Amino acid sequence: MTQVFYASTLYGAMSLAAAIDEGAFGPREGRRMLLVSNNAAVPEVALPLDRMPGFAVLRSRFDDVVSWNDLIAPLHPSAWKARVIEVPMLERLLRTRLGLDEVAELALESIAVAPARTIAGLIRDCPITVYADGLMSYGPTRDPLPAEIFRRITRLLHLDLVPGLAPMLLSEYGVPASTISDEAFLEVVTQVAGTAPDMPAGQAMILGQYLSALEILTPQEEAALHESMLRALADLGHTDVVFKPHPAAGRRHARLLRAAAEPLGVKLSVADESVPAEVCFAALRPELVVGCFSTGLVSARRFYGLPAAAFGTELVLERLTPYENSNRVPATIVDALLCDGRPPLADVVRAVGYCMQPDAHPDLRPHAAEFIGAHGSGRYFKKQRLAALDLLPGSEQPSPLSRLKRRLSRALS
Repeated sequence: MTQVFYASTLYGAMSLAAAIDEGAFGPREGRRMLLVSNNAAVPEVALPLDRMPGFAVLRSRFDDVVSWNDLIAPLHPSAWKARVIEVPMLERLLRTRLGLDEVAELALESIAVAPARTIAGLIRDCPITVYADGLMSYGPTRDPLPAEIFRRITRLLHLDLVPGLAPMLLSEYGVPASTISDEAFLEVVTQVAGTAPDMPAGQAMILGQYLSALEILTPQEEAALHESMLRALADLGHTDVVFKPHPAAGRRHARLLRAAAEPLGVKLSVADESVPAEVCFAALRPELVVGCFSTGLVSARRFYGLPAAAFGTELVLERLTPYENSNRVPATIVDALLCDGRPPLADVVRAVGYCMQPDAHPDLRPHAAEFIGAHGSGRYFKKQRLAALDLLPGSEQPSPLSRLKRRLSRALS
């Protein structure tokens, strides 16, 4: 019997290790295999997960570590999926190549997209555990899953990043959710931090993302957002700042931010992009953590009691398209926790989640209608989306004249 695990990030591998350590996958009776995938835009020049600093202390949880990129080369993990007619043949080839006889369980992250969805379609006839990737677990499932996959999902494992908030991910399929304990996760983080490369010290930390690569902001806007964070830290008296780039963002942001730091009298150090933010928090204990809507902002507060501040969330919420973009709930949570602070978080998330995927969560419509009726559209909802769902409050309904102008504009365009 073999348990097959899949991870594409060190954060995901640490979450798996914590779940294994606390017994979520039962006693180690058979073989445990970890499939690792490098989903960077150009994986050939990016550091693979199993060669990242800190992975060595996680390696003992698995009997074998296999590169998914090597298995399907030269195809890209995020782009390739098997055609239906090829699935039986490719499943036999994959099982032979990996030496899989009977698979007891398959553990996957990001089940709605490749490569996790591809792997689920090729390693069949076994139960699936989904483990959640940060704040996205609190949002609705990104895309509908075929019955041959969702019927096999037995549970969702997730970190309790926002106590009291229940994940929406996979809930439309009746999948129960359970948490990975704080203690198990923090113990794994400590182990990884003990083997991580030397990190630059700093009074404050900026968490980078890859907003321009996702086409949420332009490269110039993302650079300006980082500069505004740095300027705010300088105004607070922080003269020693660490920038933690996102692993998928490249080094351009760090170069631009270094140029902006000198005129402000700030010494800017750059942490290794492959080291998870949580490892940085454990090792450095900065006085303040700032970012846009990174999961790291919430884990800094939740697990390490560090002050955190968010910049640019309102702009991101405005720019995210389509409305059901899976980044919307993480951005909403960070904004509601760190910027707005007024509406009850669970009510906001459920209303936003309904508007993102109304067909998957029809039971949430009365709640969404009540919340939007009481609070208005605000920055968490698009008026066009609310109008399409017939949820736009009466006070925000367009006047007959404005509706006529819109019709004329469409007719003339």
